[in-house]
Amino acid sequence: MNIQRSCLRFYMENGDRHYVYILECSDGSYYTGYTNNLEKRIERHQAGKGAKYTRGRTPVQLLYSKEYELKTDAMQEEYRIKQLSREQKEQIIKEREGYF
Repeated sequence: MNIQRSCLRFYMENGDRHYVYILECSDGSYYTGYTNNLEKRIERHQAGKGAKYTRGRTPVQLLYSKEYELKTDAMQEEYRIKQLSREQKEQIIKEREGYF
């Protein structure tokens, strides 16, 4: 099997995954982010190696995540959520409870 077919097969089986997520920080604040590897990104946040905002606010707890096929869709949703009030973010979290 040539390399091109091998890469295409890998993509079709695994695909790119893009996530938007909301964390609750140790001080009770929320952090919204984007990643293409949710598990690894949460580990980095927990280790104090994630976003500057979360570094001094560990441990963090994942409250919400949603997967997108397209990176642009995920990044647009991240931006949209970041513009919301705390109450609006809590509504999103409540609506998705149990989905991640």
